[in-house]
This record gives sequence, C-alpha cells and structure tokens, in this order.
Amino acid sequence: MACEGILLGMGNPLLDISAVVDDDFLQKYDIKLNNAILAEDKHLPMYDEMASKDNVEYIAGGATQNSIRVAQWMLQIPGATSYMGSIGKDKFGEEMKKNSTEAGVNVHYYEDEAAPTGTCAVCVVGGERSLIANLSAANCYKSEHLKRPENWKLVEKAKYFYIAGFFLTVSPESIMLVAEHAAANNKVFMMNLSAPFICEFFKDVQEKALPYMDYVFGNETEARTFAKVHGWETENVEEIALKISQWPKASGAHKRIAVITQGADPVVVAEDGKVKLFPVILLPKEKLVDTNGAGDAFVGGFLSQMVQEKPIEDCVKAGCYAANVIIQRSGCTYPEKPDFK
Repeated sequence: MACEGILLGMGNPLLDISAVVDDDFLQKYDIKLNNAILAEDKHLPMYDEMASKDNVEYIAGGATQNSIRVAQWMLQIPGATSYMGSIGKDKFGEEMKKNSTEAGVNVHYYEDEAAPTGTCAVCVVGGERSLIANLSAANCYKSEHLKRPENWKLVEKAKYFYIAGFFLTVSPESIMLVAEHAAANNKVFMMNLSAPFICEFFKDVQEKALPYMDYVFGNETEARTFAKVHGWETENVEEIALKISQWPKASGAHKRIAVITQGADPVVVAEDGKVKLFPVILLPKEKLVDTNGAGDAFVGGFLSQMVQEKPIEDCVKAGCYAANVIIQRSGCTYPEKPDFK
C-alpha cells in the first residue's frame, strides 16, 4: 500500500487565472492555443484584463503541483504526497497553502519576502487552452531550502520523485540533488518534457537531468520538438518515444520508460525497445470544458497507481481516467472522491 510521504513533487506553484477569451485576445497578446510560455513584458497587462472578466476563476495550479494533487486525490491516503516550491508572502500564497493542505498534500513552501506569488494566465478558447506563466516568487526557489533538514527529510522518506520540466528554468541544482539521491538509493525519478520552449531553450540542463530519469512524460508536440532539437529526423511519436527510452542512463537499477500522450489519440509507452499503444477515454465535444491540466492530471493518475506498484497498463488507465475527469471541469479540479476501478 502507498504510505505517507511516498511521492514527492517539486515545481513552480502558480495561481491559475483562468478565463474564456476570444481569438482577438489571442492575437492582441500574440499567444497560441495548446502552448505554454513564460510571460514577457508585452503579456503583463493581460493579467489585469483577465481579472476584470466576468467568467474569471482563480485555481491553485502549477504543473507539478497539479499532478501531485491529482495523485493525492486518487490515493485518498492523507499525506501520501509531499510538495516543495516557492510562493510569496501574500494573499495568493495563503490561498495556495490552504488549497493544497485541504487537498491532503504535505506542502513545504519556501516563502519569498519580496516577490509576489506566481500566476499563470489560462486563456481558454473553444475548450483549448494557452498558458502564460508569470513566475515571480516561483522563480526564487533555492536549493538551500531543499537542504534544510526538515525538507531533506521529505526526500529521504519518498520512494518516487516527480518534477515537471518547468522547474529546470528555476533550480536545476535542486533537481540534480534529488536525481542523484534517487539514483544512489534505487528510487524512481521522473520528469516531464513540459513545453516546447523547455526542450529548445533549456536543452543543456534537460540533457544533464535526462540520464537520471526513469520515466519521461510528455505530449506529442513536446516529443516532436525534443526530436527536432536533437537532430532526429523523424516526426513519428512512437519512434521518438523509443529513442527517448533508449537514451543512456546514470544508473542501471531501473530501465527508462517514455510515456507520451497525444490528446484524443492513443498514449504511447516505450520500454525495452518496444512500443505499446493505449487508447484514451473519448469524450463528446459538448462535454469538454477545458484542457487546462489534462496532461498534469494524466501524470497524477499514472503516479497514483505506480506508487502502489501496479502494472503499467493500470497506471495508464488511471492517467486516462484522471485526465477525462479534469477536462470536464474548469482548470485542474476534481470531484470529492474518484470512482476509478
């Protein structure tokens, strides 16, 4: 059975500011659907504009935090999961703390004195989303916080680690500390490609962490970008997943498994030189609310079974179940109890 503190996540805790917008809004701020970027100066007025909309919602977010909260929800064992990241000492930070604690996650935030809690604009058009993250305090995480005895204790207690690729922009040093600990202690270390810009502009730090990754998650767009950046002349997702799974490893304790989602198309799982395809649960278009958090929820569902040492088929099934629940709701939110069989 999954025990207390078995799964630890580290990442950028962000408050999602989610609103339905239109194509003019996308054009005005030069943003594309199904993409995730970091905010530039030209995007900053967008946050106030969205906050003034009637349909705006504030939801605790950040990719890793979403996945950890979903895993926690699926497990229904208080404190089975832990999470670290950096927030500001402000109203949004307090809200985030309350939100995550109520979700049953054991959060150890670093609280930055100067920067406000990070936000992520979630622009929804026709159920599809575009994410623009203003990291602020999330960008201030330091490995000194991780090394504090009360926080490193969470690392020692955990058997599984999950970190979204987005954290590579903030604290690669913290990632490597956890990765090396996992390799030295036969634990499972997992990351996500997370976004095309991570694969393109944070290639070096991503490559440094890759040998330690026992599982690599991503979607088809990220996988194709990863392939392009590494000069693999293929757009075939199955082939790319296979190549990622065969990338050299830092420790031989675990083989690497690549898990690539493709929206409504089957999930691609590459391990041991073979590829398996798993169909997803199809959803009628009229039931789709928004895809924000779908990939994060997939990982959360997957992890909830993995920490119980279930076979990979069950992990994928649980991932598909969780993603299916989340896309029928606004943001990465869920009903009180899961009914996953």
